[in-house]
Amino acid sequence: MSEYSKAESVFDIESLRLSKYATLSKNTKGRIYPIRECDIRTPFSRDRDRITHSKAFRRLMHKTQVFLSPEGDHYRTRLTHTFEVTQIARVIARALNLNEDLAEAAALGHDLGHTPFGHAGERLLNSLYEGGFSHYEQSLRVVDTLENGGMGLNLTYEVRDGIRNHAGINRAVTPEGRIIRFADRIAYINHDIDDAVRAGILKNDDIPRELRNILGDSHGKRIDTMVRDTIENSKNGEISMSSPIQTATERLRDFMFEAVYKNPVAKGEEEKAKTMLSFLYEYFYNNPGKLTEEYRANLDKYPRGRVVCDYISSMTDRYAVKMFNELFIPKVWQRI
Repeated sequence: MSEYSKAESVFDIESLRLSKYATLSKNTKGRIYPIRECDIRTPFSRDRDRITHSKAFRRLMHKTQVFLSPEGDHYRTRLTHTFEVTQIARVIARALNLNEDLAEAAALGHDLGHTPFGHAGERLLNSLYEGGFSHYEQSLRVVDTLENGGMGLNLTYEVRDGIRNHAGINRAVTPEGRIIRFADRIAYINHDIDDAVRAGILKNDDIPRELRNILGDSHGKRIDTMVRDTIENSKNGEISMSSPIQTATERLRDFMFEAVYKNPVAKGEEEKAKTMLSFLYEYFYNNPGKLTEEYRANLDKYPRGRVVCDYISSMTDRYAVKMFNELFIPKVWQRI
């Protein structure tokens, strides 16, 4: 009889299988509201399920990753980006014998608060709302207070921490949470290159030869190099890359900012998107009664600008366009 078959619960199996550096479910700091434990799922796997069944998660399929409203079927959206981050996070966590359920849940939830039209929308809301706006803080707000009719998803502390600290200056408290920052960067740098090549904005040979020699000359090779290096340099429980790969990865990211993220062809529609969202923000700020019922209910709890940010950031690209058209574009009169 194996050790696993002798285990009495999912918690026992984790204790037998995972590294000494791993975050065990039985040691979670808990939820905002206590709930009864499940006998077949760990608290972190339950969080994963709560996230994937949420409305905010489903909306990611119609939110921009890099290219606004691309016509091709194979460009990434915020949802496919999330899946790629999750896949990379799981590979790293599994290789290090860390808690894969925790890494997966945090990865699936890391962009739930992202705006329509990608980082252009995020920058616009940050400039308009005096309290500031960042997608990673908004992601935590989504799971804590906005989902489930204002009750939130009631996730564990560790998953919430991984979501909140995947970007910005703060550092996740668990090694699984710290994986998300690396998985996110590995995913978006490489899939954005892939999409830029597909769009004809970039050729693989445009990537500096030195970086191709270090990281690899194809999409798959670059991801493999970065992931393997992260695994190899994180065996002591501290998630990191080696200095050469970290430096090359940062240089590749800098290259992408100049070649793609600031490219007028790739980003030519962003100013239009920002103008559209600024009109929507001003309209709903001045007409809070026009917010949908679930957001109007929050006007007595939070500043008006905060609630308007909540509403606009929840929109998909196509819903924002639809709302703008309804509010600001005259309809053609038709005789009945």
